[in-house]
Amino acid sequence: MAKDYAAWATRWRVPMGFGVGSLYLILAQPAPKLLLCGAALAFAGLCLRAWSAGHLAKNQRLATGGPYAYTRNPLYLGSALMGLGGALAGGSRLAAAAFVAFFVLVYWPVMEREAQFLRRAFPGTFEQYARRVPLFFPKLSPLPGAGQRFEWRLYLRNREYEAAAGYAGVMLFLALKMWLR
Repeated sequence: MAKDYAAWATRWRVPMGFGVGSLYLILAQPAPKLLLCGAALAFAGLCLRAWSAGHLAKNQRLATGGPYAYTRNPLYLGSALMGLGGALAGGSRLAAAAFVAFFVLVYWPVMEREAQFLRRAFPGTFEQYARRVPLFFPKLSPLPGAGQRFEWRLYLRNREYEAAAGYAGVMLFLALKMWLR
């Protein structure tokens, strides 16, 4: 059952995310201080996602450098920071609660499913890596010897610029919604 749910969550996470995002945009009641603080937190998440994307060569090699030396899922951690920052910027507790529930119920099983895939794709190597680097919450000291360099071509190939455009669009929407009230 858990395996079926993880497969379902993997398939539907993006469409459901748009639903949660739509609810957020409707419920958002931004205020100046919340908007600034939330935008800063979301920007930190965006930067983490960008840094992560520049180290990720999907299905070609196991990413262990850069932010992957601290957590096995820095892209999802960046998404979580962006979501929490967006919730703060929007000033809606209901939207924040919906985001947290969505993230835990959808992305946690997705992370576990991806770990199973990486175990099969990189036998032995992934197990050693997983023993030293936590699934989500980062450890403070990096994995030793994980000196992989950031690559712009990976950032572009992973289309991370779409997250930057989404961030800019949401923050602009919130600023306009606040201004028009």
